[in-house]
Amino acid sequence: MIHTLVQWLLGTIGAMGYPGIFLLMAMESSVIPVPSELVMPPAGYLAFQGKMNMGIAILCGTVGSLVGAYVNYYVSHYLGRPLILKYGKYVLIPPDKFKRVEHFFLKHGEISTFIGRLLPVIRHLISIPAGLAGMNHLKFSLYTLLGAGIWCTVLTLIGYAIGENQQLIMKYSHQALLWVVLFSTVVVAGYVWRQRRSSKA
Repeated sequence: MIHTLVQWLLGTIGAMGYPGIFLLMAMESSVIPVPSELVMPPAGYLAFQGKMNMGIAILCGTVGSLVGAYVNYYVSHYLGRPLILKYGKYVLIPPDKFKRVEHFFLKHGEISTFIGRLLPVIRHLISIPAGLAGMNHLKFSLYTLLGAGIWCTVLTLIGYAIGENQQLIMKYSHQALLWVVLFSTVVVAGYVWRQRRSSKA
């Protein structure tokens, strides 16, 4: 199954080129289940073959991720927010609880968005609370691009290094994810320490 999917993605990305990477990563960044682990490594493999430029492939994947994230952002902001404010009390999200969540995200949205882009499942959803809270567009774009850029770069390098072997793609993608989780844990711990130190000061 994975082998067939990898071969299809290689053919699709090879045929569509950079727009294909952009489109697939935009889908991955929204709620459409297209795994980035099976999009960017094939792009890296095509770069290894000389059929693509690695830098442009990473750029297309990163910008595509931002566009997909903005789909979730706008949908949640213009549709989700009014619905929660009006009907949230019926699904255990009363206005006061929503305000607390909104305040938290407005205060810690940068670190939440950055780390969220690096983690599976969360990367598809992190733009929803950003949209609900109306996070500043410049900050949302910057931290989304930073997190997505790191992840796209890691996956593309894996594809460049190991080729089209789907078993190795998944193996090293999982190993990379463990390192990313460790990195995220260190960053969050440092952020919490800095916040506590600032509040004491």
